[in-house]
Amino acid sequence: MFDFDATLPLMALQFLLLASVLNVIFYKPLTKALDDRDNYVRTNNVEAKERLAKAERLAKEYEQQIADARRQSQKVVADAQADAQRIAAEKIAEAQKEAQAQREQAAQEIEQQRQAAMASLQQQVDALSRQIVEKLLGTVTS
Repeated sequence: MFDFDATLPLMALQFLLLASVLNVIFYKPLTKALDDRDNYVRTNNVEAKERLAKAERLAKEYEQQIADARRQSQKVVADAQADAQRIAAEKIAEAQKEAQAQREQAAQEIEQQRQAAMASLQQQVDALSRQIVEKLLGTVTS
């Protein structure tokens, strides 16, 4: 049924030659391109993961810096408010002391004027008393 003459080895030789030519011309460049693409995708994937990790790390650092800046600004605002309240309290106390000093000075001036008025009134009372006594004694003696 099968005739094994020279065509079978010739066909096998042609097949092996075709396989080696296809391997050199077609399969090696194709597998090289596929391997290069695979390496390219793999390295880009690794680099992307590294960049993502770096971006997440930087985002956390920036968030930490923002939180620190917020805490510092809140502290500065609180310190400024405390200073403003302290200064206001000092000004109020100073104004109260000044007002108290002015009240005391006014009270002293009023007291001095009252004493001067009393002394003046006393002199007038004494003069009027003398006049009354002189008139009464003068009318009694005349």
